[in-house]
Amino acid sequence: MLLRAIERAGVTATELKEVLTSVGVIPSRRLGQNFLVDQNTAEWIVNQLDPKPDDTVVEVGPGTGALTEHLLGKVGQIIVVEFDKRLAEYLTKRFSKHAEVEVVCYDAVRIDTRRFFAHKRVKLLGNLPYSAGGAILRNFLKGPSPFVKAVLMLQKEMIDRILAGPKSKDYGVLTLRMQCEWQGERVKVVPPSCFYPQPQIDSTVMTLEPRQAELPVHDRRFFDELVRRGFAQRRKQLRKNLPDGTNWEEACEKLDLRPTARAEELSLDDWVALTRWADPYFGKEEGQGAGEMLAVVDENDQVVGSERRDVIHRDHLLHRAVHIFVLNKHGEIFLQKRSRLKDKCPGLWDSSAAGHVDAGEEYDACAVRELEEELGLADHDMREVGKLGAHASTGWEYVRLYATLLNGKIRFPCVEIEYGQWFSVEQIDQWVEAVSEDFAPGFLACWGLWKEANPGRFGEF
Repeated sequence: MLLRAIERAGVTATELKEVLTSVGVIPSRRLGQNFLVDQNTAEWIVNQLDPKPDDTVVEVGPGTGALTEHLLGKVGQIIVVEFDKRLAEYLTKRFSKHAEVEVVCYDAVRIDTRRFFAHKRVKLLGNLPYSAGGAILRNFLKGPSPFVKAVLMLQKEMIDRILAGPKSKDYGVLTLRMQCEWQGERVKVVPPSCFYPQPQIDSTVMTLEPRQAELPVHDRRFFDELVRRGFAQRRKQLRKNLPDGTNWEEACEKLDLRPTARAEELSLDDWVALTRWADPYFGKEEGQGAGEMLAVVDENDQVVGSERRDVIHRDHLLHRAVHIFVLNKHGEIFLQKRSRLKDKCPGLWDSSAAGHVDAGEEYDACAVRELEEELGLADHDMREVGKLGAHASTGWEYVRLYATLLNGKIRFPCVEIEYGQWFSVEQIDQWVEAVSEDFAPGFLACWGLWKEANPGRFGEF
């Protein structure tokens, strides 16, 4: 009877206590379990997500489903991630008649978020536990992230840190990590009276949307390293925390920084500028050279001359290219997200490395060169997986696909590659099937070739 009442009207404070008692849950302060019981607030929070019929919503920390119920009938799929086994079992029963709801019993700090790339328009929703909010944010929102929007409720002091500005006590590593990837806005303060048990502090709801092209291209990994170093001893002058060999005086002159500045005095823009200036691998921000000379071939893939890259693409001349899949010891494949500076397929996911065969160059030599130029990997044995003919889906390129096993550390230039990430072959296959528009056409052709070449041992090297 209680479950039926909850399905009809949502959970009141009294009913919530009964539910928790029935499933044997005593709210834990250590786990940060404070359950939302104000239905008007719950509905308002869900509406901030702007739910659409083709959305997939991942909800973290659903508790007894106070937010979940307001998503029913509004989105295509709801994936709730609940750590407490007893609550996960309750949610499974409560929403058993709703095929769009999937309950995942797992620790949100450790769940593999790569699975969510295989969904269109995936959004994140959550009343995050106070005890693990920072770790959950790190797992779900570090780049690259599959989410197009997030609406999250945490303790007020945590959101104050995320949205802080320079020269404040709240401004630090968490601030810059989040603001580098996301644009956030504080939208509502929720008082303790809206929860059971009542916390001793206010909560805050914030919305997050991916940062687009507001920041200049920079190496996010190096940015993170500099920020961590800078705030390791935040009261020290920044120059004392930077990597050895950094010419701080020159940086101050070029970037208009104070020589005695501390980490908390630099804005997000300042940190990005410092990252670009100090990055030894940073190249000129110009994308691809239109004037590079490439080999031109005939319908039999025989070289008949050479031409400028821009002319070849403009006139659809037949030419050559290589793609390389780099695998690790777990059988995962490294994919790159192409830089927004690319003239073709900017921002799409692509093979580990790929490039055109230059005039006077052969396929094998090109594969070796591209692997080192794009990923910093040298002295790798490569095997040829197969060949693709020149047609529209390959950009009128004859393509040879190679594979190699990782031996060393990947380092890629940010002007070429925005992100890099390892994915299992199953994850890639599901992603390609569900959201093929996320990928460069050349990769899709190579992925089909890879599957054909590896029957029975799909994805192995």
